[in-house]
Amino acid sequence: MRSNHQDGNSKENAGAAWTALETRTREALRIKQRALTTEKTYLGWLRGFREFLAETDPEGIDGADIQRFLSHLAVNRKVSASTQNQALNALVFIYRHGLNKNLGEKELKAVRAIQRRRLPVVLTVRELHSLFDALSGTNRLMAMLTYGCGLRLQECVRLRIKDVDFEQNTVIVRSGKGDKDRRTVLPEALKNELIKHVSENRALFDQDRENKISGVYLPGALERKYPNAGKEWAWFWVFPAKALSVDPRTVTVRRHHIQPRSLQKALKTAVLTAEIAKQASIHTLRHSFATHLLENGYDIRTIQELLGHQNVQTTMIYTHVATKNILGVRSPLDAH
Repeated sequence: MRSNHQDGNSKENAGAAWTALETRTREALRIKQRALTTEKTYLGWLRGFREFLAETDPEGIDGADIQRFLSHLAVNRKVSASTQNQALNALVFIYRHGLNKNLGEKELKAVRAIQRRRLPVVLTVRELHSLFDALSGTNRLMAMLTYGCGLRLQECVRLRIKDVDFEQNTVIVRSGKGDKDRRTVLPEALKNELIKHVSENRALFDQDRENKISGVYLPGALERKYPNAGKEWAWFWVFPAKALSVDPRTVTVRRHHIQPRSLQKALKTAVLTAEIAKQASIHTLRHSFATHLLENGYDIRTIQELLGHQNVQTTMIYTHVATKNILGVRSPLDAH
């Protein structure tokens, strides 16, 4: 373990090196078009790591330092395995793209925390009805769409007009987890309500164009290639925010989509109102979508495609929570 004792000059030099490392990391995240939430998370872990190492020169960082930091998170801060691995992913990115170094596979395997497999929380159809009844307006529509399409929270709030095909009853999820596109089903039951919602939001779009507001955010490459696309109706948000905001990266005033936390807060209140005795979150709606499809007889590969899982083993977790006996096995006790 290296000594943390440093004289004034070396500490000042180390501080400058950490600042430069943060700048390089931010640039790398933006070049790779990582989400703003990822940028904030990774830079947050970088600052935490810097504090843990007491301003030691970052050029001397090695796998042992990372391992000590992850142990500190587990023992002293008592974080979960998933949080430990999030920190590790951030530090590996920083190590690779900020310091131009690589951790070996053996080192990575040694420091990665083993996550316990947890069965997902799933709501019954009755609980879902109670939950939706406790919501209203746009929050209700978003929650129902999240369940009806099997969306993740970010996938729902980032939907654009062109991603919803009312004729073919499909929703296209762009750049989902793993930066992959996929197609899922649009519930017939929501079509009319969603069409009405989109029509009402056209007024916001027209207002922005009349006031010469900058177009909505587009991924970097698209914004450079089609600079005016953000001002087109097709690229407008399905769930736009009511107020304009400042893009923290470009300091551009524009209309962003609804903030995820507003739906999270509304759903948390609705769970209490509906007196649902489960730790339900927005992601519970996606779990319920998959489980109910399985219970209704759809095959696991179809569900895998709709969810966008890379590995079918990830989808197989829902076989453990489906109430229907999909294997057709009868307990020997039932024969008595």
